Amino acid sequence: MIDYKLLEALATVIETGGFERAGVVLGLSQSAISQRIRTLEIRIGQPVLLRSPVPRATPAGQRLLNHVQQVQLLERDLAKSLPSLPEPTARLRIALNADSLATWWASAIGEFCRDEALLLDMVIEDQDIALRRMREGDVVACLCSNSQPVPGARCVPLGKMSYLPLATPSYKAQHFSQGFNEQSLQSAPAIVFGPNDQLQHRFLAQSGYHGAFPYHLCPSSEGFVKLALAGMGYGMIPEIQAKPDIEAGRLISIAPGQSLEVTLYWHFWRHSGGVIERLTAALKAARS
Repeated sequence: MIDYKLLEALATVIETGGFERAGVVLGLSQSAISQRIRTLEIRIGQPVLLRSPVPRATPAGQRLLNHVQQVQLLERDLAKSLPSLPEPTARLRIALNADSLATWWASAIGEFCRDEALLLDMVIEDQDIALRRMREGDVVACLCSNSQPVPGARCVPLGKMSYLPLATPSYKAQHFSQGFNEQSLQSAPAIVFGPNDQLQHRFLAQSGYHGAFPYHLCPSSEGFVKLALAGMGYGMIPEIQAKPDIEAGRLISIAPGQSLEVTLYWHFWRHSGGVIERLTAALKAARS
């Protein structure tokens, strides 16, 4: 049997990003945390952490993290069925894309979290690569655009998000006066969420353009829209987020009639217990 105090130390080091911070959370000294990690590594016969510069789980550590997250959820379900047991506080670490967080996510899960007394640790990750966080054991569930579940997990589609290539009217007049074509795309600055964001590339490829283009990097969904409104570039913005600015004429499409449809998928471990099942049902109801 694995000593769950050792697993708790591992999970806390990863969640807090360091041995000292993990000690503060668990009420232990840094050396005590280090000793628990060393004991865990001795018992399983291999390293569970890469210790510098920021602690990261090894493949073995990642499997242990997946295990302990699922156990914590199952323990909460057990406490609900056995009133004599204290019900532990449930904290779910979830990876999701910034655009969902900025638009529909809060209204979809707000009531559920209040009713369940559930705490969320939300990790913002690009929708094309959020599943990596789940494979690495860093999160118990994720929302992304990948339809292939990892082994041991389930995948549920949650509808589509429609993205439009938007900019200010003055920006469009300056950079796309001759139309949406190869020449204008080569010189017109775009806005990209981050180095892993492929929405812009996918839209341009869908439109037949595969060349390079200048761009700003802006890792904030709200800041992304503000940069577009400031005339700094054009970008792929969720239609639901941009609706007020479109209706007011502050943003217009640089390619009228064109959009990029992104299907979202909710991934979660199969044996994560009733909390995840109920959360999945709430998300499906909100997106139906």
